[in-house]
Amino acid sequence: MRFIAILFASVFAVPALALDLDAPFGNIDGGEIRLSDWVGQPVLVVNTASRCGFTPQYEGLQALYDAYRDRGLVVLAVPSDDFRQELSSEAEVKEFCEVNFGLDLPMTTITSVRGDAVHPFYASVLAETGFAPSWNFNKVLITPEGEVAGTWGSTTRPTAGAITKKIEAMLN
Repeated sequence: MRFIAILFASVFAVPALALDLDAPFGNIDGGEIRLSDWVGQPVLVVNTASRCGFTPQYEGLQALYDAYRDRGLVVLAVPSDDFRQELSSEAEVKEFCEVNFGLDLPMTTITSVRGDAVHPFYASVLAETGFAPSWNFNKVLITPEGEVAGTWGSTTRPTAGAITKKIEAMLN
């Protein structure tokens, strides 16, 4: 009977869900960004907004990127107006981030992270983990193998120990 149960489970097994790392994001500097380009590296993906009480976290995102980029970490900012707190154009977002925070980390164009127009990456995170950004500056840490290592809400700072310990464990 056990053999039949194992055989049945293997024949009718539902494939594991996978993150959509190939869906292109627009790059704020032009062209496209694909998370699959960074397989083999940890990636912290953060939905951002320029007019939010959490906007000062850009400073922490840049500090995290500066501290770990030479060891392989990618920090990707995903500006989103889903919570109605983003500037109206990519040019304004880019200038705001450069002037106010000296940002040089990768950044997408303004992208939906939830709802009907959700980007496929965020849809796949929701399907795999049940996590969807509930506000700006939610964080998703992707392992070098392309799996979700952790998710955090807005109140968790980018340099919090909960995040940096996981990143350090993944770095070469």
